[in-house]
Amino acid sequence: MFTGLTFLFIKEFAFGLELTAPVLATLTAVILVLGRLVGRKEGWSRFDSFYWAFVTATTVGYGDLRPTRRATRLMAIMIALLGLVLTGILIAVAVSAGTTALKMEHGGTLP
Repeated sequence: MFTGLTFLFIKEFAFGLELTAPVLATLTAVILVLGRLVGRKEGWSRFDSFYWAFVTATTVGYGDLRPTRRATRLMAIMIALLGLVLTGILIAVAVSAGTTALKMEHGGTLP
């Protein structure tokens, strides 16, 4: 089921996550703190605040919870932008891991 290429990818992906962990953790923390601030201003529970921040950061935006105040809407924009950066970093790490794994599998050159 798992080939050498899969293991190489997982190894490289884990290494990339280790390198970017401080940035990813900081972005995640800022998103969660902003989400909690929005939740407090809007009167949401902690879980609803976390859920809303996650849905907003991933730009899914179901619309079941939404901020009504100008300040909380501005924070929603910041959360969405930070979520895009977070997702971009994860994608970049995955692409780098895939490229490196393919190069290693093919002896340093890609077809």
